[in-house]
Amino acid sequence: MIRILIAEDMLMLRRALVSLLELEADFSVVAEVEAGDAVEQRALATRPDVAVLDIDLPGMDGISAAARLHETLPSCRSIILTSLGRPGNLRRALEAHASGFLVKDADPHQLVAAIREVVAGGRAIDPQLALATLEAVSSPLTARESEVLRLAAEGEDVSQIAGRLFLSTGTVRNYLATVVIKLGARNRVDAVRIARQSGWL
Repeated sequence: MIRILIAEDMLMLRRALVSLLELEADFSVVAEVEAGDAVEQRALATRPDVAVLDIDLPGMDGISAAARLHETLPSCRSIILTSLGRPGNLRRALEAHASGFLVKDADPHQLVAAIREVVAGGRAIDPQLALATLEAVSSPLTARESEVLRLAAEGEDVSQIAGRLFLSTGTVRNYLATVVIKLGARNRVDAVRIARQSGWL
C-alpha cells in the first residue's frame, strides 16, 4: 500500500484529489493538510511514502515544505503541483529534492503514474516544463541578490533584511539597487514582478 499525504489549501480541490487517489486499490491517503508549515509535523506523525504538495501554500510554500521533508523524513518522496509551469520553480523544486513536478491541468492519470514512479525511486517531471527549463535564460542575479530580493518580495523592509542576513542597511540598499538595474526594472516592486515571471524567485 502506498501511503500519501496531500497538501492543498483549497478544500474542494483537496477533497477531489483524495477521492481520485483513493480510487486506486494500492493507494491510501493517510493525511491532508491545508498549510505548508503543517506538512512536516503531519508527515512525521503519519509516515507517508509520498507527499503531494501544492506549490502555493499558506504558511510555507510547497517547495520549502519539500526541502524540510527531505531533511527530516528522507524516505518520503515529494511531488509538487503547480498552476503555472515556471522554469525557475522546477529548478527550485529539484534543488529541494522533490521527485516530481506536475502542472495542475495535467491528466489525472499522470499524477497516479507519477506517484508510482517516485515511490519506485524515479522522477516524474512534466515534459513540456522540463524542455522550457532547458531553454530558459538563467538569472542574471547572484545568489545573494536573489536572497535579498526574495526577502523583499515576502514583505521584509531593508532593516529586517539586513538583520536576517547580517548585513548593513546600506549594503541591502545597494543590493536592491543593483537588482533593479540588472533586471531593467522601474523599482523594487517591478523587479519582484520581473523575477517571478522569469521563474527566478
